[in-house]
Amino acid sequence: MIRTLYLHGFASSPQSFKAQYLARRFSHQGWPLEIPDLNGGDFRRLTLTGQLSIVERRAAGGPVHLIGSSLGGYLAALYAARHPEVQKLVLLAPAFGFARLYEASLGAEKVKEWERTGSLRLMHYGSGAETELGWEFLADARRYEEEPAITQPCLIVHGTRDDVVPVQVSRQFARTRTCCHLFETDSDHELRDQVDVIWEAASSFLAQ
Repeated sequence: MIRTLYLHGFASSPQSFKAQYLARRFSHQGWPLEIPDLNGGDFRRLTLTGQLSIVERRAAGGPVHLIGSSLGGYLAALYAARHPEVQKLVLLAPAFGFARLYEASLGAEKVKEWERTGSLRLMHYGSGAETELGWEFLADARRYEEEPAITQPCLIVHGTRDDVVPVQVSRQFARTRTCCHLFETDSDHELRDQVDVIWEAASSFLAQ
Protein backbone atom coordinates (compact mmCIF):
# COMPACT_ATOMS: atom_id res chain seq x y z
CA MET A 1 0.00 0.00 0.00
CA ILE A 2 1.36 3.42 -0.94
CA ARG A 3 1.81 5.72 2.02
CA THR A 4 -0.39 8.83 2.15
CA LEU A 5 0.67 12.10 3.75
CA TYR A 6 -1.68 14.95 4.65
CA LEU A 7 -0.19 18.45 4.58
CA HIS A 8 -2.14 20.90 6.73
CA GLY A 9 -2.62 24.57 5.98
CA PHE A 10 -0.91 27.76 7.11
CA ALA A 11 -1.00 28.49 10.86
CA SER A 12 -2.82 25.19 11.34
CA SER A 13 -1.77 21.82 12.75
CA PRO A 14 -2.18 18.04 12.43
CA GLN A 15 -5.23 18.42 14.67
CA SER A 16 -7.18 20.42 12.10
CA PHE A 17 -10.76 19.38 11.43
CA LYS A 18 -10.23 18.07 7.90
CA ALA A 19 -6.99 16.31 8.79
CA GLN A 20 -8.54 14.43 11.69
CA TYR A 21 -11.74 13.63 9.83
CA LEU A 22 -9.85 12.14 6.90
CA ALA A 23 -7.47 10.29 9.23
CA ARG A 24 -10.46 8.57 10.85
CA ARG A 25 -12.04 7.68 7.53
CA PHE A 26 -8.78 6.33 6.08
CA SER A 27 -8.09 4.40 9.29
CA HIS A 28 -11.49 2.70 9.11
CA GLN A 29 -10.46 1.41 5.70
CA GLY A 30 -7.13 0.12 7.02
CA TRP A 31 -5.29 2.90 5.18
CA PRO A 32 -3.26 5.01 7.62
CA LEU A 33 -3.01 8.72 6.92
CA GLU A 34 0.22 10.33 8.13
CA ILE A 35 -0.04 13.98 9.19
CA PRO A 36 3.34 15.63 9.78
CA ASP A 37 3.47 18.84 11.80
CA LEU A 38 4.60 21.45 9.28
CA ASN A 39 5.10 24.15 11.93
CA GLY A 40 8.63 22.90 12.46
CA GLY A 41 8.72 23.42 16.21
CA ASP A 42 9.49 27.16 15.91
CA PHE A 43 6.75 29.02 14.06
CA ARG A 44 8.61 32.32 14.12
CA ARG A 45 11.35 30.78 11.97
CA LEU A 46 8.93 29.02 9.61
CA THR A 47 9.69 28.93 5.87
CA LEU A 48 8.30 27.02 2.90
CA THR A 49 11.78 25.57 2.39
CA GLY A 50 11.72 24.23 5.93
CA GLN A 51 8.24 22.79 5.46
CA LEU A 52 9.32 21.04 2.25
CA SER A 53 12.24 19.55 4.17
CA ILE A 54 9.79 18.12 6.71
CA VAL A 55 7.80 16.52 3.88
CA GLU A 56 11.00 15.14 2.36
CA ARG A 57 12.04 13.53 5.64
CA ARG A 58 8.62 11.92 6.14
CA ALA A 59 8.36 10.72 2.55
CA ALA A 60 11.85 9.21 2.92
CA GLY A 61 12.37 8.88 -0.82
CA GLY A 62 9.61 6.33 -1.28
CA PRO A 63 6.43 6.44 -3.35
CA VAL A 64 3.72 8.48 -1.63
CA HIS A 65 0.36 10.06 -2.23
CA LEU A 66 -0.02 13.64 -0.99
CA ILE A 67 -3.18 15.34 0.23
CA GLY A 68 -2.77 19.05 0.93
CA SER A 69 -5.06 21.79 2.19
CA SER A 70 -4.59 25.46 1.22
CA LEU A 71 -0.89 26.23 1.75
CA GLY A 72 -0.46 22.48 2.26
CA GLY A 73 -1.88 21.97 -1.23
CA TYR A 74 0.64 24.39 -2.69
CA LEU A 75 3.44 22.66 -0.76
CA ALA A 76 2.25 19.28 -2.05
CA ALA A 77 2.46 20.53 -5.63
CA LEU A 78 5.88 22.13 -5.07
CA TYR A 79 7.15 18.88 -3.60
CA ALA A 80 5.66 16.72 -6.36
CA ALA A 81 7.21 18.92 -9.06
CA ARG A 82 10.61 18.13 -7.56
CA HIS A 83 10.00 14.48 -6.60
CA PRO A 84 8.69 12.15 -9.32
CA GLU A 85 8.23 9.39 -6.72
CA VAL A 86 5.04 11.17 -5.66
CA GLN A 87 2.27 9.09 -7.21
CA LYS A 88 -0.93 11.15 -6.88
CA LEU A 89 -2.09 14.47 -5.44
CA VAL A 90 -5.34 15.56 -3.82
CA LEU A 91 -5.35 19.32 -3.36
CA LEU A 92 -8.02 21.07 -1.29
CA ALA A 93 -8.37 24.77 -2.14
CA PRO A 94 -4.65 24.87 -2.97
CA ALA A 95 -2.99 28.25 -2.44
CA PHE A 96 -1.03 28.45 -5.69
CA GLY A 97 0.92 31.71 -5.80
CA PHE A 98 0.85 31.82 -2.01
CA ALA A 99 3.28 34.72 -1.56
CA ARG A 100 1.29 37.00 -3.87
CA LEU A 101 -2.03 36.02 -2.32
CA TYR A 102 -0.79 36.50 1.23
CA GLU A 103 0.75 39.88 0.46
CA ALA A 104 -2.52 41.01 -1.11
CA SER A 105 -4.49 39.88 1.95
CA LEU A 106 -2.21 41.84 4.29
CA GLY A 107 -1.96 44.99 2.19
CA ALA A 108 1.14 46.88 1.10
CA GLU A 109 1.57 48.93 4.29
CA LYS A 110 1.44 45.90 6.57
CA VAL A 111 3.92 44.04 4.36
CA LYS A 112 6.31 47.00 4.54
CA GLU A 113 5.97 47.10 8.34
CA TRP A 114 6.62 43.37 8.52
CA GLU A 115 9.79 43.76 6.48
CA ARG A 116 10.92 46.76 8.55
CA THR A 117 10.39 45.12 11.95
CA GLY A 118 11.21 41.57 10.87
CA SER A 119 8.14 40.16 12.59
CA LEU A 120 4.39 39.80 12.00
CA ARG A 121 1.83 39.03 14.72
CA LEU A 122 -0.98 36.74 13.64
CA MET A 123 -3.44 34.18 14.94
CA HIS A 124 -2.19 30.60 14.88
CA TYR A 125 -5.37 28.58 14.53
CA GLY A 126 -3.63 25.35 15.44
CA SER A 127 -2.69 26.63 18.91
CA GLY A 128 -5.57 29.08 19.30
CA ALA A 129 -3.23 31.91 20.27
CA GLU A 130 -1.47 34.86 18.69
CA THR A 131 2.13 34.31 17.69
CA GLU A 132 4.93 35.89 15.68
CA LEU A 133 6.18 35.01 12.21
CA GLY A 134 9.55 36.18 10.92
CA TRP A 135 10.02 38.13 7.69
CA GLU A 136 12.03 35.28 6.18
CA PHE A 137 8.77 33.37 5.72
CA LEU A 138 7.56 35.75 3.02
CA ALA A 139 11.02 36.38 1.60
CA ASP A 140 11.46 32.63 1.17
CA ALA A 141 7.94 32.10 -0.24
CA ARG A 142 8.61 34.68 -2.94
CA ARG A 143 11.39 32.48 -4.33
CA TYR A 144 9.00 29.69 -5.36
CA GLU A 145 7.10 29.43 -8.62
CA GLU A 146 3.39 30.21 -8.43
CA GLU A 147 2.28 27.17 -10.45
CA PRO A 148 4.47 24.09 -9.87
CA ALA A 149 5.01 21.96 -12.98
CA ILE A 150 3.47 18.72 -11.75
CA THR A 151 2.94 15.74 -14.03
CA GLN A 152 1.30 13.34 -11.57
CA PRO A 153 -2.45 12.64 -11.58
CA CYS A 154 -4.07 15.36 -9.52
CA LEU A 155 -7.53 15.91 -8.08
CA ILE A 156 -8.35 19.46 -6.97
CA VAL A 157 -11.39 20.22 -4.80
CA HIS A 158 -12.22 23.92 -4.55
CA GLY A 159 -15.18 25.84 -3.19
CA THR A 160 -16.86 28.34 -5.50
CA ARG A 161 -17.45 30.71 -2.53
CA ASP A 162 -13.80 30.71 -1.45
CA ASP A 163 -12.79 34.30 -0.56
CA VAL A 164 -9.28 33.36 0.63
CA VAL A 165 -8.03 31.53 -2.46
CA PRO A 166 -10.48 32.28 -5.28
CA VAL A 167 -11.59 29.24 -7.27
CA GLN A 168 -10.21 30.99 -10.36
CA VAL A 169 -6.71 30.14 -9.07
CA SER A 170 -7.45 26.42 -9.42
CA ARG A 171 -9.32 26.91 -12.68
CA GLN A 172 -6.27 28.56 -14.19
CA PHE A 173 -3.95 25.84 -12.87
CA ALA A 174 -6.08 22.94 -14.12
CA ARG A 175 -6.87 24.51 -17.48
CA THR A 176 -3.42 23.83 -18.94
CA ARG A 177 -2.69 20.52 -17.19
CA THR A 178 -4.24 17.35 -18.54
CA CYS A 179 -3.06 15.49 -15.43
CA CYS A 180 -5.45 17.56 -13.27
CA HIS A 181 -9.16 17.22 -12.63
CA LEU A 182 -10.88 20.15 -10.90
CA PHE A 183 -13.98 19.40 -8.83
CA GLU A 184 -15.85 22.58 -7.88
CA THR A 185 -18.28 22.55 -4.99
CA ASP A 186 -20.59 25.06 -3.32
CA SER A 187 -18.47 25.87 -0.28
CA ASP A 188 -15.97 28.32 1.20
CA HIS A 189 -12.22 28.03 1.77
CA GLU A 190 -12.48 25.73 4.77
CA LEU A 191 -14.60 23.10 2.94
CA ARG A 192 -15.75 21.87 6.36
CA ASP A 193 -19.24 21.15 5.06
CA GLN A 194 -17.78 19.06 2.24
CA VAL A 195 -15.69 16.55 4.18
CA ASP A 196 -17.87 13.59 3.18
CA VAL A 197 -17.59 14.65 -0.47
CA ILE A 198 -13.84 15.07 -0.11
CA TRP A 199 -13.48 11.63 1.46
CA GLU A 200 -15.49 9.92 -1.25
CA ALA A 201 -13.65 11.70 -4.06
CA ALA A 202 -10.17 11.32 -2.54
CA SER A 203 -10.48 7.66 -1.55
CA SER A 204 -11.86 6.71 -4.96
CA PHE A 205 -9.18 8.70 -6.79
CA LEU A 206 -6.27 7.31 -4.74
CA ALA A 207 -7.52 3.73 -4.96
CA GLN A 208 -7.60 3.71 -8.77
